[in-house]
Amino acid sequence: MSPLTQDYIRFRSWTAWVSAVLLTWSITLLAPLNASALLDDPPAASPTTQPPDAKPDHDHDDDDHDHDAKTKGRKPSSIRRPAHRHTGKTYMGREIADVMSYLGAPWLFRPERIAEERPDEMLAALKIKPGMVVADVGAGAGFHTLRLARLVGPTGTVIATDVQPQMIQLLRNNVRQARLTNVKPVVCTHDDAKLPKGAVDLVLMVDVYHEAANPEALLKDIKAALKPDGRLVLVEFRAEDPNVPIKEEHKMTVAQMRKEIEPQGFRLAEKLDFLPWQHILIFENLANPPASTGVPKTDGDGRVPSDNSGSGRRRN
Repeated sequence: MSPLTQDYIRFRSWTAWVSAVLLTWSITLLAPLNASALLDDPPAASPTTQPPDAKPDHDHDDDDHDHDAKTKGRKPSSIRRPAHRHTGKTYMGREIADVMSYLGAPWLFRPERIAEERPDEMLAALKIKPGMVVADVGAGAGFHTLRLARLVGPTGTVIATDVQPQMIQLLRNNVRQARLTNVKPVVCTHDDAKLPKGAVDLVLMVDVYHEAANPEALLKDIKAALKPDGRLVLVEFRAEDPNVPIKEEHKMTVAQMRKEIEPQGFRLAEKLDFLPWQHILIFENLANPPASTGVPKTDGDGRVPSDNSGSGRRRN
């Protein structure tokens, strides 16, 4: 064998070894994260937050959800929400916000969200029990759905709805990876919530209601889906606080929520404000809705009146 041939063989062996090392390194570093880990410490982005047909989205509005300019000492998020768009639609004096595109699903799983919204503490305050039927309306890719499924257990059910089929597909993937069998994903519409009649113990909407294109139709469907003692829970960014770094149309005041929700057959039973940026409003399902659609009385700043059992204080 000539020296040239021997050199060639040695070169091919060396390149094969380098390729094997690089392949091993790539698999180790780029292996997808298991979605079940989202229950304890959500990663920046799950492999199921980016649909197969998604295209790179570089059209961002840095002021839409500005987590760096308006929060002291907070590290800027590396995952940004898609560009802000105005709908041009209003309801009872406020602008209806645009629905966030499924292309922004990674933003829903940003690591900062745990500290900003404290989802586990929020859900614990709702006293969700095993065996309950809970509807996660506007579930997105399942950030709260996975947690709810663990809380209701195998004897309970979580109905997870979203108006975007792509979001529901991402949610299905996350549920499958988490090996959960008690989640029912549903593609709904702006005019039909697709919820079963009289079967739901609790409806949860986290940062969703302000995006409802047809609020009255949504609330009518939710009321029909709730059991007589069912509850509607809204979690919304506080519009009363100018320091909450969210666009105004993505915030709501307590007074505004009461003005919209209570005439549709609900009563504010409890208001919790222990979250850094958000209100938690818990509404009871009234058996006999009020005849008047007038604006309910408030204490001026939207607090529940003192003679109301929902005094705005957290119950023990």
